[in-house]
Amino acid sequence: MSERIETVVLDSQGMSAWISQSRDVLAMIRSFHSMAAGLVISANTVVEISHARVNTARLNWVLSQIRIEPVTEHAAGASAALLKQAGLHGHKYAIDATVAEMALRQPGPVAMLTSDVDDMARLCGTRVRLIAI
Repeated sequence: MSERIETVVLDSQGMSAWISQSRDVLAMIRSFHSMAAGLVISANTVVEISHARVNTARLNWVLSQIRIEPVTEHAAGASAALLKQAGLHGHKYAIDATVAEMALRQPGPVAMLTSDVDDMARLCGTRVRLIAI
């Protein structure tokens, strides 16, 4: 990472990779930490990554290292507008839209660790640097 990043957003796959200690993601997290970038997730992502097989202690530790943004009524409306603008709809895209909306209002430059580059590109446009994991 040579360019400066102010805020890093993680989607559910980004969080899951951090929790499972993916070497690539851990290296990226260290790099972002060294540039003092803020790490942030949507509250919906906590719901999405919580399941019976998740390592609860590891999940709680990772959550303690990151800022969790709430999904407010205003954020929900803005997320719905993003979906409409992108020509997307339905539950398949609902959480992605809340993550994208939250990313778009963070201090920039913003990067996002995601496994869903195509949909996130439709939702975020060019305002968020998407890093495929």
